[in-house]
Amino acid sequence: MTEQATGAQHPQPRARNGGPSSASVEFLTGAQSLIRSLEEVGADTVFGLPGGCILPAYDPLMDSTRVRHILVRHEQGAGHAATGYAQATGKVGVCMVTSGPGATNLVTPIADAAMDSVPLVAITGQVASGAIGTDAFQEADICGITMPITKHNFLVTRAEDIAHTIAEAFHIASTGRPGPVLVDIAKDALQAKTTFSWPPAMDLPGYRPVTKPHAKQIREAAKLITQAQRPVLYVGGGVLKAGATAELKVLAELTGAPVTTTLMALGAFPDSHPQHVGMPGMHGSVTAVTALQKADLIVALGARFDDRVTGKLDSFAPYAKIVHADIDPAEIGKNRAADVPIVGDAREVIADLVQAVQAEHTEGRTGDYSAWWKDLDRWRETYPVGYDLPEDGSLSPQQVIQRIGQLAPEGTVFAAGVGQHQMWASHFIDYEQPATWLNSGGAGTMGYAVPAAMGAKAGMPDRTVWAIDGDGCFQMTNQELTTCALNNIPIKVAIINNGALGMVRQWQTLFYNQRYSNTVLHSGADADGVPAKGTRVPDFVKLSEAMGCYAIRCEDPADLDKVIAEANAINDRPVVIDFIVHEDAMVWPMVAAGTSNDEVMAARGVRPDFGDNEDD
Repeated sequence: MTEQATGAQHPQPRARNGGPSSASVEFLTGAQSLIRSLEEVGADTVFGLPGGCILPAYDPLMDSTRVRHILVRHEQGAGHAATGYAQATGKVGVCMVTSGPGATNLVTPIADAAMDSVPLVAITGQVASGAIGTDAFQEADICGITMPITKHNFLVTRAEDIAHTIAEAFHIASTGRPGPVLVDIAKDALQAKTTFSWPPAMDLPGYRPVTKPHAKQIREAAKLITQAQRPVLYVGGGVLKAGATAELKVLAELTGAPVTTTLMALGAFPDSHPQHVGMPGMHGSVTAVTALQKADLIVALGARFDDRVTGKLDSFAPYAKIVHADIDPAEIGKNRAADVPIVGDAREVIADLVQAVQAEHTEGRTGDYSAWWKDLDRWRETYPVGYDLPEDGSLSPQQVIQRIGQLAPEGTVFAAGVGQHQMWASHFIDYEQPATWLNSGGAGTMGYAVPAAMGAKAGMPDRTVWAIDGDGCFQMTNQELTTCALNNIPIKVAIINNGALGMVRQWQTLFYNQRYSNTVLHSGADADGVPAKGTRVPDFVKLSEAMGCYAIRCEDPADLDKVIAEANAINDRPVVIDFIVHEDAMVWPMVAAGTSNDEVMAARGVRPDFGDNEDD
């Protein structure tokens, strides 16, 4: 990804021995150097929680007028908030915690950021350098622990290394394929004196991300596009990371090919655009799943052919040639061999593809996709994504989420937890703009939504931010509502409360003979023996009110629009709505895990019929 796309402010790498020629030099502690470095790289918000080993850094942080620190209630919240901030703003997210358990509590959000290619810098305190390796109090080898889940990590034991390490960390996190970088700083390095100068010289031998694609590969891809009869543009999150959505729209309209956007790419191409055929994957639209299966050419842009999209890999898209463009060369050919591999930044790749396709058109070579669109339109009309309202008159979770999307102000940012509500939010809210959909795609982290929404709102205070969460996910990180209330971060939270771990329960319904082992969250029945609806212990309304939020419970469909409008109108504190919804609602379409995408089910017991003539 280019630096222009990230909005990050940091120096370019220069040879360490060259040194800054015009930088001012000051005599500071390592801790002061850390805070000054954060100011200089443009970090305006840090989510964190102090403790013994990072404490020296918190003293000069108190004097900074350029860095806002938001005190979280749990380190996991700091990591997810930094991720939400990064996803919403395009800048590098920053979190800072202490050693040992403070640092290990960041492991989940760091892994989450790695899977979803989010630019994140995690700063952790470490025991004094002389005590490292002695099992000192609150010592953990966080560099060793996070090595498989960081793009890079640093252990800093000298004060003079802090400034250039922070500059390098921000550069690595935000360039190439973005990702998390961890900087572990020993306590005595924070306490020692050093000289500080900016910009520092950086030393990153071998780190030279390729952004400009090879012209020959671009020409080959353009030829395949114009020769194909059933092409699909398979768009992944890398298009959003590169800020390439405008270029994508030009390419799509120039070629006339259908576009499918992955869970991580929602908003990269307008949902309302006639060429958009939906989201692919395990719970993708029938049209998107089938378009990939029956395509003769797949142009993958910033996507990684993950298992949730491909289903059973050896049966995925059997007729398709593959053009695979990605900034990370390790992704190309990892899961599916590419006929035309292209390494480069998505914005530059797509811009060059536009020119190459235009050149093909000038030579009279244009694709004819009319028969392909007849099939696609028939599938869209026959198998739309939809839902049935519960027969007992209770709230439909799909309807709740759909109305939240319809009544939300323009430009609203939605952050989802993981599970059924995540899939419903991906289908029943329309995403017309980039950076309006935040979720944990690769890791599937329960507890992501509330802190991620907090981070997004902190970074984009003028936007409305809704967290769509489940009653299971909400119980993992809801304490960050206290952080929101105390820091004037008025997010809105919709708890889709079906009294169960919904997606796991759905699998138990379909594959485990309705044996609901340890997925029920409610108490079963009230004091009068009436079956409980939704989770009532804890009482989410009382809990949210105790944390400084305005809270409402909604059980009647007749009240749905009224409570959503009420939530949208309150902007002086966080708002939580506890939606008690029907527990038997399921996510459809669905491709069962480990099966072929050819076995997609439009609904329970409904296998799409594509006709014999479409199998050749």
